[in-house]
Amino acid sequence: MTIGSAATAACHQEMVALEDVSYSFGSQQVLSGVSFLAQERDFIGLIGSNGAGKTTLLRLIVGLLKPQQGQIRLFGTPIERFKEWNRIGYVPQRNHFNPLFPATVREVVLSGLYGRSKLFKRVTKEDAARGEDAMKTLKIADLADKRIGALSGGQQQRVFLARALINNPKLLILDEPMSGIDPETQANFFHLLRHMHQHHNITFLMVSHDMEMVRSYLGERPKTASGKLAFHVRHSHDLEDCRETDLLHTLRKEG
Repeated sequence: MTIGSAATAACHQEMVALEDVSYSFGSQQVLSGVSFLAQERDFIGLIGSNGAGKTTLLRLIVGLLKPQQGQIRLFGTPIERFKEWNRIGYVPQRNHFNPLFPATVREVVLSGLYGRSKLFKRVTKEDAARGEDAMKTLKIADLADKRIGALSGGQQQRVFLARALINNPKLLILDEPMSGIDPETQANFFHLLRHMHQHHNITFLMVSHDMEMVRSYLGERPKTASGKLAFHVRHSHDLEDCRETDLLHTLRKEG
């Protein structure tokens, strides 16, 4: 295998595989036989009508729900055996967040380091420095000591993104990240996501109702559809960037 073909193969590793995945809430069938493959450095826009199961699918992928039928693989490993959750960043919908939650921006960002097996992990000097770096990268360092509930919608989304990025994930999952924020902030936020996709070894799976914004970057026609869900996909082909990098430092330098 030549160097070029090896690089190409490395950039097309399996990140998320869905095979015949179904899920119901009681008698209500939400997902039925959904299949899809996300490869390394894909940017996937997941589009569907209300009730199509978009959020349910994301919650299945991040392990908050278990599929009732079918299989999910993460990085080639069946989800029931997957342990490396630090490789995945997750930004849930803002309407799942309690604005009265008594935490500062710094505390919310640092919570991204704790992981599922380190819920009560003591924050080290290295952790604290990484938290400061994440806040500087997302331009929220001046908000570090403010309560998260006191921030605007756009500021909150930057906090949640900093929390998701603090572990330098290889897969970033975003559920309606631009919902409820003004058009200018949406455009700036989406510009940041595009930059990350084009210049860093990271795969995106994003749910959005903003058809125009998704299609402007990912194309008019979905790559595939499964059930009521449509998957718009754009792959980043920049092989010279297909390497291990510290996302936070690189983003701050380039952004």
